[in-house]
Amino acid sequence: MADNIVAKDTVVKLAYTLTVDGEIIDMADEQDAIEFLQGHRNIISGLESQLDGMKVGENKTVKVSAEEGYGAVDEDAFDEVPLSEFPEDVTPEMDMELELKDAEGNDLYGRIVAIGDESVTMDFNHPLAGKELHFEVKVVDVRPATAEEIAHGHVHSHGGHHH
Repeated sequence: MADNIVAKDTVVKLAYTLTVDGEIIDMADEQDAIEFLQGHRNIISGLESQLDGMKVGENKTVKVSAEEGYGAVDEDAFDEVPLSEFPEDVTPEMDMELELKDAEGNDLYGRIVAIGDESVTMDFNHPLAGKELHFEVKVVDVRPATAEEIAHGHVHSHGGHHH
């Protein structure tokens, strides 16, 4: 099996540019390339499946549907939040993005979509829900994963040395 080809159980270093609705919203160049274990859903499935068989140095444009990306917009993810729950130093504004904690203490990431007298309506969908994602990717490096990485299902970075 060739070492420089992306396949399940290889660790891939990927530079990418993510464009949504014609706007670049995220990018990582070769120095900041993300590193992940291929085949273990470390990244969104629609992108992962497109990387199989790519070689080091190869570029590709990948279009990922919302379903294979961050999911469709969930109508149940809209919620009324009483103004009394907002921190005193926060004045709710339209389109403001906030991180709140739910009853279980999990971080919820929401965006204000409506403001009423006593409560605001927040959209807790992922900001990229319902969006088609356009990735420009370049495989920077590929190596076989260690048995430990495969067992754990993710990359063990060695203190992430930057060149």
